[in-house]
Amino acid sequence: MAAGSIANIFKIPELKKRILYTVGMLAVYRIGAHIPIPGIQAGALAEFFNQMSGTILAFFDMFSGGALRRLTIFALGIMPYISSSIILQLMTVAVPHLEKLKKEGEQGHRKITQYTRYGTVVLSAIQGLGISFGLEAMTSPSGVPVVMTPGWGFRLMTVLSLTAGTAFIMWLGEQITERGVGNGISLIIFAGIVAGMPSGIANSARLLETGQLTPITALIALVIMVIVVGVIVFFETAQRRIPIQYARRMVGRKMYAGQSSHLPLKINTSGVIPPIFASSVIMFPATIAGFIQHPMMRTIADKLAPGTLIYTLMYVGMIVFFCFFYTAIVFNPVEVADNMKKHGGFVPGIRPGKPTAEHIDSILSRITLGGAVYLSLVCVMPDFMIKTFSVPFYFGGTSLLIVVGVAMDTMSQVESHMVMRQYSGFLKGSKMRGRK
Repeated sequence: MAAGSIANIFKIPELKKRILYTVGMLAVYRIGAHIPIPGIQAGALAEFFNQMSGTILAFFDMFSGGALRRLTIFALGIMPYISSSIILQLMTVAVPHLEKLKKEGEQGHRKITQYTRYGTVVLSAIQGLGISFGLEAMTSPSGVPVVMTPGWGFRLMTVLSLTAGTAFIMWLGEQITERGVGNGISLIIFAGIVAGMPSGIANSARLLETGQLTPITALIALVIMVIVVGVIVFFETAQRRIPIQYARRMVGRKMYAGQSSHLPLKINTSGVIPPIFASSVIMFPATIAGFIQHPMMRTIADKLAPGTLIYTLMYVGMIVFFCFFYTAIVFNPVEVADNMKKHGGFVPGIRPGKPTAEHIDSILSRITLGGAVYLSLVCVMPDFMIKTFSVPFYFGGTSLLIVVGVAMDTMSQVESHMVMRQYSGFLKGSKMRGRK
C-alpha cells in the first residue's frame, strides 16, 4: 500500500467523510464496551472468567471484544443479530412467505431485514434473562458472589440493558453500512476482535523478555502467520468460473451475435459460518459439563476441551458438514440453471435444464470440499501453533478469517471510491477480485 494512495484518500471529501464517520462510530462502540451493568462485582466476575478459557463463554467474549468478560451493556455483542440473520436465511427455504419475499427484490429484502431486527430483540431478551439467572448462581473461586443483590430487579435491569445494548450495536452497524465505509456489522466484529491485539502483543513481548519465548520461535511463528494470511487472501478471492454462452437473438430485423460470459463460484461460498456453528455446537455441551460438579461431567469437559484429539476431529467434521449444508441453503443450482435457460444461456457441451443443474452441482460439490479442507486447516492451526511452539497465538481460526475477510472487503470498497474518481487504488496494476 503506497503512501501516495493513502494520501489520495483525504483528497476525496466524500470518502474522507465516510472514513471519519466509520472511525467515530467504532469509537462509540468501544466506549460502550466498557460501561458495566449495575449490580455486578467486577472482581468476582473476572476471577470466574479466568477459569472459563476454552468454553463457549470465552468464544462469545472474543466476538464482543471483552465486553462479556466485563459484563457491559454490549456484553451480547452482535451475535444475536447474526443468529437472527442465519435463522431467517434457513427459514426462507422452509417458509413459502419468506421465500416469496426473498424473490421480491429490494422491497422484500427490507421486509426480511425488519424481521431480522425483531428476531434480534427477542433473542437478546431471552439470552439476557438466561445470563441474569446464570450470574446469580455464579461465585468466584474465592467464594465471592458475582451479583450483589439477586432478584427480579437485577434480572429486569440486566435484560433491559443487554437488549438495548444489542439494539444500539445493530443500529450502529446499519449506520456504518449506509454512511460509512464497509459492512457495519462485520466492522463491529472486526473491532471487537482486534481490540485484544495490544494485550496479545504486550504478552508476547513479556515472554520474550523473560526468555519463555525465544526469538527464533517468535520469528517462525511470525512467518507462519504471514503465510496463513496469504493463504486466506488467496482462497477468499479464488473462484471457479463456468463458461456460459448466450444464443443469437433477433431484435427487429437485426441479428445479434451470442455473447460469452461466466458463472463465478467461490471456493469458500459459506464464509465463516461453518467455523462459528461448529465451535458453538461443540463448546456448548463442554460448557454445561463444566458447570456440573460430577466426575463424569468433568471428564466430558476435558475431552471436549480445545486442543484434544476428540475436539479436533469433531471440529473438522462439523466444519465440513456445515460447509456443504450452508452452501446448499444459499446456492440453488436448479434455480440458476432455470434462469440461464430463460435468458437463452447455456454451458458449452451441456444441455440446458436438468443436465446444466447437475453439472453446476457437481462442480460446486468439488470446490466446496476444497473450501471445507481450507477452513479446517486454518481453524485447527492455532492448536498446532500452541502445541508446537508454545506461543500465545491470539488470532486463531475464526477470528483470523473474520479479520482478513473484513479488511479485504473494506479495502476493496475504499479502492472502488478512489478508482471512480480516477485515483489509483491501493494495489498498483491490479484490483481486488472476487469480493464486493
